[in-house]
Amino acid sequence: MSSPKLFEPLSLGALTLANRIVIAPMCQYSAVDGCMTDWHLIHLGQLALSGAGLLTIEATAVLPEGRISYADVGLWDDATEAAMAKVLEGVRRWSKMPIAIQLAHAGRKASTDLPWHGGGQIAPGHAHGWQTVAPSALPFRDGDNAPSAMTHQDMQDVREAFAAAARRSARLGIDAIQIHAAHGYLLHQFLSPLSNQRDDQYGGSLENRLRFPLEVFDAVRAAFPAERPVSVRVSGTDWVPGGWDIDDTVAFARALEKRGCSVIHVSGGGLHPSQQIPVGPGYQVPLARAVKQAVGIPVVAVGLITDFDHAEAIVATGDADLVAIARGALYDPRWPWHAAAHLGATVIAPPQYLRSQPRQFKDLLVGG
Repeated sequence: MSSPKLFEPLSLGALTLANRIVIAPMCQYSAVDGCMTDWHLIHLGQLALSGAGLLTIEATAVLPEGRISYADVGLWDDATEAAMAKVLEGVRRWSKMPIAIQLAHAGRKASTDLPWHGGGQIAPGHAHGWQTVAPSALPFRDGDNAPSAMTHQDMQDVREAFAAAARRSARLGIDAIQIHAAHGYLLHQFLSPLSNQRDDQYGGSLENRLRFPLEVFDAVRAAFPAERPVSVRVSGTDWVPGGWDIDDTVAFARALEKRGCSVIHVSGGGLHPSQQIPVGPGYQVPLARAVKQAVGIPVVAVGLITDFDHAEAIVATGDADLVAIARGALYDPRWPWHAAAHLGATVIAPPQYLRSQPRQFKDLLVGG
């Protein structure tokens, strides 16, 4: 019986992943003034023992006003860097799993309440609220406070903030960076004609709408060590007629590849409240497949990939090079163990847990 493709190693420059399973970034809304807390040590610590190939830190704001909520993690000053360093020290003491970080700016979708408090926008002047910014002064939802249209100086400040966060990530020993250009956040807002109605060189044509996200990528790539990968997460489509679509995504992916992007992570939606998403197992895999057919760099598929055989099929058939799990990893933090057991593979486990290996899976766990 051939070894499962899902558990074959993959090299991304100087970084080698033990398998093709990625723990996707998942916001925890548990930071204080952008600083990670003990919750992040618990959350990331358990996922770092999951046996996945790569663990990704949640959306990390490059500026305070770039946070989705007031409880988001940030990496914009010495205090936020020190808090993250403390968490990473604890995680790395017990796990050798590579760690990536998702750098982000929420744009017009910033300044919201916590999800378990409804997640609605908090207006400027209210506790935990601030004025949002975006490519154009168009609110995400009717009734929301409109964002301020970004000036060229605002854009320069954001570019430099992404680069500064990349330099901090390098100091922290982060293995890879993912730039968040999906789910309706700032860079996606520049990409989509539904949210970008600028009349300067950053709006209008597809070439113009790509310009600022590509500038941000260039700034991050220049600021992060050349041997460490920089990836981009994209929404393959807005799921709204007249919006960003898969053809646009392919053009963006090709432009990123030319600039030295290491990986494209293909998700979808999040930009417009009228989106109509055909949710089902692997519903975004066709988007990843389209990008995979157009570029020569690795592609990550994500979205309701919970079945082990399904995950294996995605990688084995070449629809994508890696699969990402998020909520599934919260529900089952040992998902990679269970996938390896089902598929007949071996997975890295902490030596403290080796005694848990079931008798019927004698070659399942190896210490690491």
